Amino acid sequence: MPAPRPAGPGVDETDAEAGGLRGARSELRRQMRERRRLRMGVLALVSLLLLGAVPLYFGMRTLSRDPVFDTLDALDVPAWAEKKTVDNVSGSRWCLQDCRLRERAVESEQGWEQTVAVYEQALAKDGWRRWSVERCPEEKVEGSYTCWRRDELTLDLWVRDPACTPPPIDGAPAPSAPAAPAAATCTGSLVSVKVRNAIDDERTGPTPTTDPSLTGEDPFPTLTDDPLGEATPSPS
Repeated sequence: MPAPRPAGPGVDETDAEAGGLRGARSELRRQMRERRRLRMGVLALVSLLLLGAVPLYFGMRTLSRDPVFDTLDALDVPAWAEKKTVDNVSGSRWCLQDCRLRERAVESEQGWEQTVAVYEQALAKDGWRRWSVERCPEEKVEGSYTCWRRDELTLDLWVRDPACTPPPIDGAPAPSAPAAPAAATCTGSLVSVKVRNAIDDERTGPTPTTDPSLTGEDPFPTLTDDPLGEATPSPS
């Protein structure tokens, strides 16, 4: 049998100290576990937010950014031919009321002859094909105006000299004939690109006609100026 433990005040104090140390260590381990769980929870929450935010960001960017502009950005043109780009979009992508119209205005450092050559080469390289169609352009314009088609899209390319009329000065009377500005301000050229859905481009199909020979005879009688019409003969 084990020998009996000696009794005394010293033994009680030792046991109390040992029990206090064990309790402190247990409390410390518990706090460390709670902190570890808290850190893991925070990391898991941040990971979920990142995993959800990245697809949401690219999804919103895809919806807000028209992919046609990405196609135009990818055209292989030199840097001098796209110094300043301004995009504008109107209409619905799904043609709910008006189909989408994409317009881009670009400034080039070279003249319109050199600029149109690099743009036409880039369009042909990207799969666009020249489209010879009436009303391209609607009326005669300066510079070069060409039309292109690719898949379900049509593209109008207009390259011309820049507008060299200086802006009016506040308070000054408008001159009858504006003076030409310095040659340095009239260099380069302007590029206008217009992209539409082919189904919304009236040049892709026949123009509607109102020729009576094609629409047939009017089934309703022609009304005369007399609101009462002719008198109905009474039976004899």
